[in-house]
Amino acid sequence: MNNKFKIPLVFGVLNFGGLYLGAIATNPGVNSEWYTSLNQAPWTPPGFVFGLAWTLIMICFTVYLTVLWSNQSIRKTLSALFGLSWLLNVLWNPVFFSLHQTTYALFLISGLLVLLMVMAVKFVKFLGYKTIWILPYIFWLIIATSLNAYIVLHNP
Repeated sequence: MNNKFKIPLVFGVLNFGGLYLGAIATNPGVNSEWYTSLNQAPWTPPGFVFGLAWTLIMICFTVYLTVLWSNQSIRKTLSALFGLSWLLNVLWNPVFFSLHQTTYALFLISGLLVLLMVMAVKFVKFLGYKTIWILPYIFWLIIATSLNAYIVLHNP
């Protein structure tokens, strides 16, 4: 298999593998008694939106990472930033849904949002308009961070 297919496959497996690990820790997640009993933000989308959003986000993020990977001079930095973003993303689910530590989860998701914004700014000179591939992730994290913050502020 040549790199044209191998690199997106590797990033795709890592991204969707992270979602899978998060889903295991989240189960039953947005349908759980704990989550549904929380005072949630009025803009909280229905549960099915989360799965659709994350699928689209990971497809776009896989494209973003694949395009960046073609620049050998940034691979080490990209690997470190991606690894940290992957870890923060995967950790958020058990911290929020399993441990019910909403404040700690807010720190994790806020860190992830800042990290992705740093990535977008840091790598825009290499990608130009192709930076658009990371924007769905950033946009969703703004929403998700606001949902998490609302829960922290409006639940005892």
